[in-house]
Amino acid sequence: MFGVRKRAMTRLVSAAVFGVGLMVSAPAAMAQDVLVMAAASTKNAVEKLAVQFKAKTGATVTSSFAASSALAKQIENGAPADLFISADLDWMDYLQKKDLIKVDSRVNLLGNDLVAIGPKGSTLKPKLTQGGDLAALAGDGRIATGDPSNVPVGKYAKAALEKLGQWEAVEPKLARADSVRAALALVSRGEAPLGIVYATDAAVDPGVTVVGIFPQDSYPAIVYPAALVATSKNSQAAAFLDYVKSPDGMAVWKEFGFAPAPKLP
Repeated sequence: MFGVRKRAMTRLVSAAVFGVGLMVSAPAAMAQDVLVMAAASTKNAVEKLAVQFKAKTGATVTSSFAASSALAKQIENGAPADLFISADLDWMDYLQKKDLIKVDSRVNLLGNDLVAIGPKGSTLKPKLTQGGDLAALAGDGRIATGDPSNVPVGKYAKAALEKLGQWEAVEPKLARADSVRAALALVSRGEAPLGIVYATDAAVDPGVTVVGIFPQDSYPAIVYPAALVATSKNSQAAAFLDYVKSPDGMAVWKEFGFAPAPKLP
């Protein structure tokens, strides 16, 4: 009798492990969150998209936000991730060259603009033109933006300032933040009189004022590509990527100030 019970228990355990027989709920119990690594500037939009996606599918999206450079390096070093959303093409290209993304899933998702900001109520009006006065307006203060050596917003800022003939004057006054949101915070807290961030970041922080808009021809087109990570085996990850680029998803991006990705040559 003991042997019969033991064999029956063995069959139940096997059913539980392999998800067969009456244990049909086992796969659901083993379902994994969709792990998203996304550029810091996408935080508000991605969090809303995640809530909507869960309401539609029941799948949970867990997100990590930082500079695209930091996230790409984390993926390279084996950090678990299903989806990567970068604030520039360079860091997506970096992972693609290392075979760390699923190339057939890659898509240019969003566009953005580059703006100069000051603390709320700032009356500074920098001339974002050839030979302008951004550095002079900062006085003894700093101009906050991402580190131009690796953070996308800093790279765009450097390109714009070089094109406008202002880089040499601005460079010594830069506060080189590790992400666009860190640069935004420096200005919002009044620790820097000026900053250079994306238009979407300025829009979500009531502690800053846009004091100037960089000419679009002064910097490379801002493109946010997205792609599934090569090691991902999560079936819901592709569904979430499909959702963020769907009409419903694009409506959320638009709500937070993003534009569709610009067409590239």
